Amino acid sequence: MTRRAWYLNVTADEVADRAILVGDPGRVDLFADALDGSRLLGADRALRTVTGSYRGARITVCSFGMGAPIAAVVLEELAWLGVRSVLRAGTVMSLGEIPIGMLVLAEDALSVESTSTLYGGDERVRPDEALLSHARTVLDGRSEPHRSGRVASFDGFYTDLVALRPEVASRVESRAASLRERGVIATDMETSAVLAVGRALGVRAGSLCLCSVDGPTKRRMPLERRRAAEKRLVSASLDILATFMQEES
Repeated sequence: MTRRAWYLNVTADEVADRAILVGDPGRVDLFADALDGSRLLGADRALRTVTGSYRGARITVCSFGMGAPIAAVVLEELAWLGVRSVLRAGTVMSLGEIPIGMLVLAEDALSVESTSTLYGGDERVRPDEALLSHARTVLDGRSEPHRSGRVASFDGFYTDLVALRPEVASRVESRAASLRERGVIATDMETSAVLAVGRALGVRAGSLCLCSVDGPTKRRMPLERRRAAEKRLVSASLDILATFMQEES
């Protein structure tokens, strides 16, 4: 009997052995446009799945929405279906050093979210070393503007990353200063969980994200500029994952 995932509602033969995880369901369309023969396999809640080919390699792309817990659910199901390599292609918020529009390759991630602990994750978790090394090589070869460094992932967007309420502002500012002292260049809600869950499940995992928000000023990329930048993220992510798997085979 063919395995079918509970939430993704796709079967093992419908997914590739390598996948890209995105938060925004709309970003799946950008990947679908770049893939040959892409086919929408499932679309429930924020979970959209497509599989197609890129440079001769079969690749699946899944969206999960926002937050570490649902990212872990999607990665669990993909691993159960046979996915062996995963790259997160999302967005991060700069702590002031990284300009908006830059791609950020996670060298490691601080787990300030709680999902990682359920998978035995340490406070600091690293991506798969082979995938990280290959990603650096591909980005350098593309002359793609990017920065490699430490990312920190949180559960509370409006408690730890952005102060929507005045009474939270001092806490958020203090947190950002502490993170900068620890070498963190960007923050998000999922990278550390993806890396920790991948390691626990025996899946090679990495993270390449677009810096779409400047943390100190809360300035966000205009939509038109962001979509253009996301296309760079799409192209770089596909190059990394497709060629990585060819080398590993």
